Formats: sequence, structure tokens, C-alpha cells
Amino acid sequence: MDGDAAHAATEPSGFVARVIEIWALLGGVVLLGIVLMTAWSATRGFLFNRPLQGDFEMTEMWVAVAVFMFLPYCQLTGANVTADIFTARASPRTVALLELVSALVALGFSGLLLWRMYYGLLDYREYVETTTILHVPIWYAYVPALVSLALLALASLISVRNTLRAWKLAR
Repeated sequence: MDGDAAHAATEPSGFVARVIEIWALLGGVVLLGIVLMTAWSATRGFLFNRPLQGDFEMTEMWVAVAVFMFLPYCQLTGANVTADIFTARASPRTVALLELVSALVALGFSGLLLWRMYYGLLDYREYVETTTILHVPIWYAYVPALVSLALLALASLISVRNTLRAWKLAR
């Protein structure tokens, strides 16, 4: 590991980046689990006319969780959808400014969603709403979603810092 890489790994944003990478990989594991469950349910349904009960409920819940788990990684790596046609002829300074604005918007939305989903979690816990077939409490899905939104906020802060640096260097 060279000096710059060793320094990046020891600074707080390097640790947060590693946590975000691991979180996204866990999101992939969640999706793999959904695929395996769906395949198992389809096989049971085809061979024995007995699909897994509530498989679509689990698919709904855990796909939503997986999507949330990927958001911080997408923000951190700049893998969100962009319209490069608008910036193809823009100066590096303009591109950096637009990236800064998008990082600030991501930070704002992550904060807003974190705030409102926290209260959604509290409501679902208080009123104990569950899925129809398996009776799994819906608030269970909110916990990893909130962790994902907190990580998204941290990734957005890192993006703001990095794009500010890029904007200053592009002068």
C-alpha cells in the first residue's frame, strides 16, 4: 500500500467508505437470498403445487431494503444516473459545480428521508402493522433502510467535500 492509499484508509472518510462498500455487498447478499427464495418457491410450485407462502411479501420487503442498501455506494462512487449530454461541452469548473449541487441535493434528501422514515418506523412499531400472510412486522424493513439513509448522508458529506476540492482545483 503506498503512502496516499495508507493515509486514505486511516482517515475517517476512508473508514466510512469501507463500511459503505460492505453495506452494499450485504445488499447484494439480500438480493441473492431473494433470488434463491423465488427459485425455490417457483420450483416447489411447479413440482408439488406448493409454492412458499408469502414469498411475494418477502420479495417486496427485501427488494426495497436492498435498493436502500445500494444508495450510499452509488452516491460515494458517483454511480447515480447522470445526463452527460448537458455537461459534455462544459468546463471542468462547471461540471464540478454541478456535481457539488447534486451532492448537496443528495445530502438534503437523505436528511429529509431519514427524518420522515424514522417517524414512519415509530408509527409502524406503535400500531404493529404486519404483512398479510406471514404477519412479519413492517417496521423490520425500516431498520436497515434507516441505516442506509444515515450512510447515504455520510456518503453525501464525503461527496460534498470531494466536489468542493475538485471545484477549487478547477479554477
